[in-house]
Amino acid sequence: MARGLDFQSAMQRPAFPWTARLAVAAALFPVAALLAQDAPSQPEQPPSRIIEGRVDPYSYNPKDTEGHADPDVRGYYDSLGPVATEWHQHVQTLSSPFFEGRAPGSRGCELAAEYVEFQFRKAGLEPAFPEPGSAKADATASTWTSYRQPFDLPAAGPKLVDASARALDRSLELSKDFSVLGNSGSGSFDAPLIFAGYAIEEGREGYTSFSPDVDFSGRAVIMLRYEPLDEEGKSLWSDRRFSPASGAAAKFAAIARRNPAAIIMVNPPGARDGRRTLETTETSRFGERMDIPVIQLDQDVADALMRAADPEGRSLMEWRRMADLGEVKSVPLRSDVKLAATTKLEDNVMRTDNVGGVLRGRGSLADEWVIVGAHYDHVGYGAYGTSPQFRGQLHPGADDNASGTATMMMLAKRMADLYDSEDAPADARSILFMGFGAEEIGLNGSEHWTRNPTIDQSRIQFMLNLDMVGRMRNDELAVSGTGSAKDFIAILRPVFDASGLTIRADPSGRGPSDHASFYNAGIPVLFFFTGSHGEYHTPKDVGHTVNPVGGTKVLALAESTVRMLATRPERLEFQTSDTSTAGRRMGARVRLGVMPGYGDDGAQGVKVEGVSAETSASEAGIRQGDLLIAWNGEALDGPATMMERLREHKPGDVVKITYRRDGAETTVDVTLKAAQGQ
Repeated sequence: MARGLDFQSAMQRPAFPWTARLAVAAALFPVAALLAQDAPSQPEQPPSRIIEGRVDPYSYNPKDTEGHADPDVRGYYDSLGPVATEWHQHVQTLSSPFFEGRAPGSRGCELAAEYVEFQFRKAGLEPAFPEPGSAKADATASTWTSYRQPFDLPAAGPKLVDASARALDRSLELSKDFSVLGNSGSGSFDAPLIFAGYAIEEGREGYTSFSPDVDFSGRAVIMLRYEPLDEEGKSLWSDRRFSPASGAAAKFAAIARRNPAAIIMVNPPGARDGRRTLETTETSRFGERMDIPVIQLDQDVADALMRAADPEGRSLMEWRRMADLGEVKSVPLRSDVKLAATTKLEDNVMRTDNVGGVLRGRGSLADEWVIVGAHYDHVGYGAYGTSPQFRGQLHPGADDNASGTATMMMLAKRMADLYDSEDAPADARSILFMGFGAEEIGLNGSEHWTRNPTIDQSRIQFMLNLDMVGRMRNDELAVSGTGSAKDFIAILRPVFDASGLTIRADPSGRGPSDHASFYNAGIPVLFFFTGSHGEYHTPKDVGHTVNPVGGTKVLALAESTVRMLATRPERLEFQTSDTSTAGRRMGARVRLGVMPGYGDDGAQGVKVEGVSAETSASEAGIRQGDLLIAWNGEALDGPATMMERLREHKPGDVVKITYRRDGAETTVDVTLKAAQGQ
């Protein structure tokens, strides 16, 4: 304890920024949980004692006794060493719940961007971008004054501004009793109900939910999610979860063609594989936006409403069982029992940033460039990019990609120290370090930079991408892109040989991470990756699951690679490599073989950012730039929906995919192949 200054007052001083306060807190608190995992069971608690009297804070120093020693946190980190300790501190900080899973557009993601910017400033890096809104500046311009390159995501989905609902003489509570779905329009209704079962237009063996020529005018249509179930709650039409007939988008479209006042979706009671909770506006973009309200009711509320509106007082479960057997079609309910609701939504433009810092080069190579990048975003509370059972839960994203961000920030400091030292190379390329935003929803940050570069791309030597480098096992590392430049593997071999690691050298420059944007722009790339694991894109990807010693080994190899390629006089010569790169584990037994993104200008669908060779997509003729808009006739509203469809299939299944190319729509049969490792 410093004389005359306590810890609390020091942490509150204006000169002690929030980022430093957070770093201290991360260093102090998460480690106890890390050590507690392997701690032996504690002995029986001794009786309490109270010793009254004055305590001098400067001399009070209890001595350890047998059985009462403090956990050896200091010894643990001393054994790791200062590099691993710092690396782990960064990972623990960025994966703290304080950052809310770092979903683009969230407060937590903005705080993560501030943290990256703080580390760049601390390392002495210069701003990498002109001020937002100014004219494009080149690499020598004095107008580079910002560490941020903001960009908007027009396909982020609608924003709910206001909503209310009323039924059975009481107001319903938003997010508890009802929710507004992402394809809802703005509007109001006060209408009786009509039950449309599962709202399936054409199902198996002539199954349909609609009476001939039915018109829903003046009524709100209440429909069940999914498809007919058996008594155990399993699908009658599929051996694994649900068949394509369960898709909500096609149901909504079928109802909309029959002029409803509103659509009300309800999770069927007793469904074994279905969701029991309410969707949110963010998690439920089921097809095209409509011009009528589309809401979801809680099961208990829907049950009470159905009992009141049914002249026979039947429960929601009884109505479900009739719909399972196809015994009900478009049944009007009591006209005096109504549901009223108002919805107001507006287009939601999500803004986020690339965060960049520049280390200026030296001598004859100073006007050439190396780029080192890592995405700092993650999936937040699981509205996308995760299995349905994890939606609404915090995803810390320690390995993905706090680990890569930590490595990138530490590499920036090391290279800055080198360039500023007596051992600095006489000739060295400039280095642009970037934390990319919105990688998890389609490589948006890296694609935005390659479309709006602040450096002449002909002067870029190569790009290094660090994504999921926190789980090294058996001293093994995958390095992709070793075929993206002529003789690249031969150039890299001395650095790889000196690393002491087992290097899985993959020639492909494609893959499901930010390096693919640079490869598509004709820039040689390398992608460091320590491999997937069971906690990928789950709430269990937390700070104590990473390998700090392995992180230092990745950092050491990254530093050796960047130092060599930043000072090597010869330029790399880009070349294409069309071999397939294994995608990160997404929980599906099959893979399509495309690198997904969101459509331009808010168009719903899956933008194909790249296609791997010898995959289902390439063999079906799908190309980079296509917009995938339907899967077995059901609208695809984004990458998360496509992943849900993939999880429903097994190798050998044939699906119909509709894509839009140059304004024309084409439907092709696609035979799905097994995901690598299946």
